Amino acid sequence: VVQLAESGGDSVQSGGSLSLSCELSGFTSRTYCMGWFRQAPGKQHEAVATIDSDGRTTYRDSVKGRFTISQDNVKNTLNLQMISLKPEDTATYYCAADPSEYCSFRRAYLGMNYRGKGTLVTISS
Repeated sequence: VVQLAESGGDSVQSGGSLSLSCELSGFTSRTYCMGWFRQAPGKQHEAVATIDSDGRTTYRDSVKGRFTISQDNVKNTLNLQMISLKPEDTATYYCAADPSEYCSFRRAYLGMNYRGKGTLVTISS
């Protein structure tokens, strides 16, 4: 059974930083796309950043230079380092994984095979 569990969500002020972590278990595909998605209140899910099994990363334009996605293959975690946070970054953040070579911030959240339950990030101005 594949399980993903996010942690690290919090409430911080604008300009602050947060680190999100997603612990993966049971996911053994050698080829994969993993990513962080978010859903703001009243909006659809959107991909924030992705990383594939070759280590290639993609970011949506609004977070480039502020967010960094990484993976720790020893700890089996997917991480998202966020700096210079803005109120518009407020959302529930989800990690997701899929045994697919196609990996881009254009991936649809519901198209990812495995998804976590989310962690809430609130940025106040």
